[in-house]
Amino acid sequence: MESNQPQFSSSPAPAPNNNQKIMAIGSLVLGVINLCSWFFPICGFPLSVTGIVLGYLGMKDQTQKNLAIAGIALSVLGLLATCVNAALGAYMAMSGNGIQFPQ
Repeated sequence: MESNQPQFSSSPAPAPNNNQKIMAIGSLVLGVINLCSWFFPICGFPLSVTGIVLGYLGMKDQTQKNLAIAGIALSVLGLLATCVNAALGAYMAMSGNGIQFPQ
């Protein structure tokens, strides 16, 4: 007699991948670097987006979850600062209130 009951394996959950630890640490490092480079929007935007993505992927490792959350938080702060800087720069350029060079 065959049973139609599902068979469950008793194998443990897979260990977290070492790449997830590297992603969490990379997110934190990019977050710190991003706080130094937010005033260059061409550099700040890609760094912050990459830090957010790496932090999200690194959160799957429970041992490095706090590092990933800190990396995401720093990257989001850097992204906000980059966007505000870019908006202010665009406003100043459009209104003519930018840097005035002597002629």
